[in-house]
Amino acid sequence: MRSSKKVAVVTGASQGIGAGIVRQFLARSYRVVACSRTITPAGQPNLVEVAGDISQAEIAGRVITTAMERFGRIDTVINNAGAFLPKPFTEYTESDFSNLVRVNLGGFFHVSQMAIAEMLRQGSGHIVNITSSLLAEQPVKGVPAALTAITKGGLNAVTRSLAIEYADKGIRVNAVAPGAIRTPMHATDAHAFLATLHPMGRIGEIQEVVDAVLYLDDAAFVTGEVLHVDGGANAGRW
Repeated sequence: MRSSKKVAVVTGASQGIGAGIVRQFLARSYRVVACSRTITPAGQPNLVEVAGDISQAEIAGRVITTAMERFGRIDTVINNAGAFLPKPFTEYTESDFSNLVRVNLGGFFHVSQMAIAEMLRQGSGHIVNITSSLLAEQPVKGVPAALTAITKGGLNAVTRSLAIEYADKGIRVNAVAPGAIRTPMHATDAHAFLATLHPMGRIGEIQEVVDAVLYLDDAAFVTGEVLHVDGGANAGRW
């Protein structure tokens, strides 16, 4: 049965930015389907957890099927699952390449394709891709990460492509491109260095990325936007 409450799907939802997004959507009275490889049930009535690797088509299918069977609709998909592997370009292995493409692009592709098929049937929907500012658009000499840039930059490009493809179908597609954010991904002793990568002289907070996601979800006349939450890094050299 189709619910009148909006439904969000969030990947990479067990910690950091993903967990923050889940909390805020629940606070907005959304129903949420959260996916991560290590996620565990929290026992909340409006939250359903799906454990598994979202880069696998069968897991993506389970996430979308769960949303439709439990709640009858999908209003927003937040593609937050991703991997970061800094390494000199010539030292990347075939395994590194396959893993980054599988997680950063495959994790987006399968769940988005299935979700958009449902959104087309209901005549509305919103996709938000969590990409990267520092790696995809403002490479840093001291942080070589070309394969991460290829995959995250690909998400920025496909955000604009899908926004145009579905603009007249009631489906919006946007992205949030964070700088370095205070999450479990970054060791505490690296924060001082990471702060130097932003003109504002600090790293970002999870809530600042969440606020950007919520803004885009509310902004009905915004599509194809890559919203930078990076302390000014995308604006240029400093």
